[in-house]
Amino acid sequence: MVKHQPLQVYERQLCLSCLTGIYGCRWKRYQRSHDDTTKWELLWSLILLFTFSLLLVWFYFWWEAHNDYNEFNWFLYNRSGEWSDGTVPILATTAAGFTYITFLTILALCHIAVGQQLNLHWLHKIGVIAALLTTIIGIISVNQTWGQEWDIIPISLQATGPFLHIGALLAITALAWLVAGQVAHAEKTRFQIGVLLLYLGVLLGLYVAPLSITSPCIVERSRLKSRPDVIGHQGAPMLAPENTIMSFRRALQMNVTGLESDVAISADGVPFLLRDRTLRRTTDVEKVFPDRQMEEASFFNWTDLRGLNAGQWFLKEDPFWTVHSLSQRELRQAANQSICSLEQLLRLAAPHNTTVVFTLRRPPPKHPCHHSWINDTLEAVRRAGVPQNLVMWTPDEDRGVVRREAPGLLQTSMEKLPPSDLQQQGISRLLLRYNQASARDIRDFSRSNISVSLYTVNEPWLYSVLWCSGVSSVSSEAPHILKKVPYPIWLMSPDEYCLIWVAADLISFAVVIGIFVFQKWRMSGMRSYNPEQIMLSAAVRRASRDVNIMKEKLIFSEVSNGVSSAEEYMENGYDDYYTNQGISH
Repeated sequence: MVKHQPLQVYERQLCLSCLTGIYGCRWKRYQRSHDDTTKWELLWSLILLFTFSLLLVWFYFWWEAHNDYNEFNWFLYNRSGEWSDGTVPILATTAAGFTYITFLTILALCHIAVGQQLNLHWLHKIGVIAALLTTIIGIISVNQTWGQEWDIIPISLQATGPFLHIGALLAITALAWLVAGQVAHAEKTRFQIGVLLLYLGVLLGLYVAPLSITSPCIVERSRLKSRPDVIGHQGAPMLAPENTIMSFRRALQMNVTGLESDVAISADGVPFLLRDRTLRRTTDVEKVFPDRQMEEASFFNWTDLRGLNAGQWFLKEDPFWTVHSLSQRELRQAANQSICSLEQLLRLAAPHNTTVVFTLRRPPPKHPCHHSWINDTLEAVRRAGVPQNLVMWTPDEDRGVVRREAPGLLQTSMEKLPPSDLQQQGISRLLLRYNQASARDIRDFSRSNISVSLYTVNEPWLYSVLWCSGVSSVSSEAPHILKKVPYPIWLMSPDEYCLIWVAADLISFAVVIGIFVFQKWRMSGMRSYNPEQIMLSAAVRRASRDVNIMKEKLIFSEVSNGVSSAEEYMENGYDDYYTNQGISH
């Protein structure tokens, strides 16, 4: 007596139709095949896997590069002359491409799991090639314009490595179900051995991967140094227009221990704060001096500079997407900011006992102060009346003269030199980009009594890594964010990490063994082939046209006899078909 299960069969066929239809546009039942995947389609599967891996790295790079989005936009501005947030289209296309390729990869794995032939549709092949080429072009472009940013990957792995290892271990362990099924179903011994060795090699590599994972946050808590000081880079440029009095005041409200800026010299010898060579990005020079908007800022006199508005651009461009968080009073205040002089900055910092560090840009050769720029800057420091031990002096030119004229200044270098060379020059501090000093470098400088300050640190994870590395201070555009990091995001002792590592490997190994044993038991419990199966197995080896004709005949034959699904017979084999139909004797 036959017991029908139309709902379960229909649901199963519907899922299978969606799977093969979306991946290869094979929506009809007779279009499906259990044949071995052709070499051409295997090649496309490898291209899909490579594209997925490349996009995964590309996506991870941009996720971690969030710390330096403003730096990237500034690089684009210097090349194009127009300010825009170039990260938005890159992030949108990267997220869309990664989602699409990940979806296709999952569909391919599902095809393998249910024993369907891989046959990627030509439209998807175009999409894969487009995603691959776009990613390669993006990588080449970043390498040419922003090559130093690739260092963010190994640095970020110091914070994410242990957790990425656990995630990868979970994924590969789960993949054991698919691998074990393929090994159990395969008829060729070479294929079984090859697949098994490949999987075990990857699994073993993950088991020992922690041997190559190093992080300064894997340290005994007793060896953790004090919290690094935070220096406001251009003040607090996420909360106010950069290099303005408002920005520096907002930074002081965040309890920063220092203020940092870029200094240029005006035509009449007044040091003022400006990051760019021209005034176009951060002032209204286009309205006030339309004929001089492309002229270098140092050729303007201080009277003209002081009359420019340096705040309205911030409200218009919203470079950090933070303007919405400002109150009405803060918006009005930001709209009325002007260019700040070095003397104003020093006078603002002195009552708070706050260190001031600045990078000094020498005027062009035809500038009136081309030869007197050092003396002009020293004179501004003297007029401000700030204690010399609160000023970090970075220019290397005429350092000996500066040391004689102002011996109390903190001599600071922006060039990474051996500790012995720095000591010979009387330099006690280093100011470097965060990718220029490793944890070992920081320890070596610390042993030589040389303090290291790193810029620009905006993300809590990066601040935590540098904290664990022993850095003395960091320069940040986001002091309001780092203020909320009273302790490293994560910290564990070497023994704790070793315990987690070994436990994860043992659990993974036990699960993998259990999956393989279960799949072996599951396959051994199936019935042996009968004549009908042998006939179908032989039919599968025929030309695809003959197989499709046979499938159609079987479908119509079974439908005329009242059987719910002849395709169930073709898809799952003799045993599964009659099991689902509930045949009883």
